Amino acid sequence: MAAIVVDHSESPNFEPKNLLHITSEEHEMGAAELCSQHLYGECAPSEEPLCDTKITGEELLVKGYMQYGCTHYRRRCRIRAPCCNEIFDCRHCHNEAKNNINVDQKHRHDIPRHQVQQIICSLCGTEQEVRQTCINCGVCMGRYFCETCKLFDDDTLKEQYHCNGCGICRIGGLENFFHCDRCRCCYSVLLKNSHPCVEGAMHHDCPVCFEFLFESRNDVTVMPCGHTIHKSCLKEMFEHCQYACPLCSKSVCDMSKVWEKFDMDIASTPMPESYQNKMVWILCNDCRTTSEVQFHILAQKCPNCKSYNTRKTR
Repeated sequence: MAAIVVDHSESPNFEPKNLLHITSEEHEMGAAELCSQHLYGECAPSEEPLCDTKITGEELLVKGYMQYGCTHYRRRCRIRAPCCNEIFDCRHCHNEAKNNINVDQKHRHDIPRHQVQQIICSLCGTEQEVRQTCINCGVCMGRYFCETCKLFDDDTLKEQYHCNGCGICRIGGLENFFHCDRCRCCYSVLLKNSHPCVEGAMHHDCPVCFEFLFESRNDVTVMPCGHTIHKSCLKEMFEHCQYACPLCSKSVCDMSKVWEKFDMDIASTPMPESYQNKMVWILCNDCRTTSEVQFHILAQKCPNCKSYNTRKTR
């Protein structure tokens, strides 16, 4: 997730700092020729080669490396979807095709990623059960391979790892993240003792674009209130001068400079005499305190935390 850095200038400057990149993946498993079955990492030479011993393990490891795949993953195999029995490069390709606006709504669906049983080698075209190396040509179909998620990926610079708590693969390096059991998701280790816990924080849609955050491939940031949102969506909110959480309305950054400006504007804008003694009840969105304050046409200030992020209740 990302932390929020605030520049205490005249007008607030908010820059989400990339602390956590939460992404979900897919997975697959196997071993063959000179590559042994390896759950989380690269292929390793097997003691008993299954085919032509003139081909070295290194050659099988790099044969077709980064030459196959799709826009989502570089891999040397395709998958047969268990739901519709069709062949796709990856689960994202399946979901994009089967949830297209041109597809009848009754036939739209997502692939059950953990139920993938069959894969097709991109080099020789052999269909086989999920495994890391092809049973026919012996090529390694993905340097990163997860048997649980049926995920293959040759691009190991992503630093993929499988999180048992999340039940899926993520990227960014296992040593850089921790799993919060209450939030039920992975956060940057920088947030380990400071993030506000919210039950199932990632198990909901982004409040701006409505994409399911837990399996999103885009960067996700956690706001001070503990709610989560896409980093790009939060940036777009700032560009439209929206600085409150779309879910709970709590300020997502230090607004003290803005509140000072409100103080000056209210001081220079006296209310008509008939309104000078008018009192209203307000609820502060930042500290959740209910107070009775003097009414002003511009805004009502919370006497507890001095915030103007309030709403009139009566």
